[in-house]
Amino acid sequence: MNDRNIPITEDELHAYVDGELPAERRADVEAWLAAHPDDAERVQSWRDMAEMLHARYDSVAQEPVPVRLELERLERRPRQWLYGAAAAVLVAFVAGGTAGWIAHGAANSPSTFQSFTADALDAHRLYVVEVRHPVEVGGNERDHLQAWLTRRCGWTVFAPNLEASGLKLVGGRLLPGPNGPASFLMYEGASGERYTIYTAKTENGATQMRYAKTDKDGALFWAERGVGYVVSGGGDRDRLTKVAQAVYDQAEKNGT
Repeated sequence: MNDRNIPITEDELHAYVDGELPAERRADVEAWLAAHPDDAERVQSWRDMAEMLHARYDSVAQEPVPVRLELERLERRPRQWLYGAAAAVLVAFVAGGTAGWIAHGAANSPSTFQSFTADALDAHRLYVVEVRHPVEVGGNERDHLQAWLTRRCGWTVFAPNLEASGLKLVGGRLLPGPNGPASFLMYEGASGERYTIYTAKTENGATQMRYAKTDKDGALFWAERGVGYVVSGGGDRDRLTKVAQAVYDQAEKNGT
């Protein structure tokens, strides 16, 4: 059969953008795109997104996966944390905002704060650079995503609606956490900016909100009802605080 008679698949379009398409199919894909402007527009949007992500995150894209984020850790005993240079660069603050945010009792122990923010920022830096596979379950399956993560994690995982903050749900995935599974949700703005929400079980009931920063990324951590939250994003702390407040407010409203 002539290759030109074989329909162009979604995977081939992605491979074309990534430069991984076999040479014998390249001309067929280009002919297809010339005849299908909607697909050509999608392909161009993927290219634009890839270029933006490379420009923003190339400094970390080639970093190895941190050992603590390997999925095999879900089958192991909870780890004993060791802190080195990475933990040393995490600077804690009480986040500004409404009294309801910060009046939740004593501050969390530094080790819990450091473990959560270190894991969350590692996961954020690892997955925000992904164009094709940033998540396991897409945002178009919000109900399934929430049910799946809730079942695997053991607490109610809620994917907040952040459209008022200009962010759309990309989707989520399951990760290892300090004491078992962790949920990881990703959101994306119109300009390609990405924010992530990392949640995992913690022994602490409720804490103040605290800020951490490493390189170009920042994170806000808090705990409520035995679950720790970390919202991570770019270096604009005011923007990050507004996103985290929206997450906090919706989590409180939903009792999660």
